[in-house]
Formats: sequence, C-alpha cells, structure tokens
Amino acid sequence: MKRNENSTDRVLRAGGAVVAGIAAATAFNNDSSTLGVVLGVVTVVLAATAVTGFCPAYTLFGVNTCKRK
Repeated sequence: MKRNENSTDRVLRAGGAVVAGIAAATAFNNDSSTLGVVLGVVTVVLAATAVTGFCPAYTLFGVNTCKRK
C-alpha cells in the first residue's frame, strides 16, 4: 500500500474520528444503538485511514494528496 494522504488530510481524519467516536458514545448512551453502530464504524474507518495514510476510496477515484514520490 502506498500512502495517498498528506499530513493535513490525516490530521483532519483523526479529528473526525474523535468527533465521530464521541457522537457514537453519546448515541449508545441515548439508546440509539443503530446510530451508535454506524458512527462506530465511521470512527474505525477514519482512524484506520489516518494511521495508515492510505484511503481505498482515493485509489478508486485516482486522488493522491501525498506529495511524496
């Protein structure tokens, strides 16, 4: 896997993962388990792409924000 995200993209995804995680926890506390599960999946996907620097959707659409060659 080649990286296809720059550092700004990765920071934004990590921030989004934190926000989605908080929203998922809040949804679970309010007995909305379906919304909590969906937000939990979003949290995991955002966190994984932030950590690895690779986004499969970027590959599908031919996007590369990483300046490294």
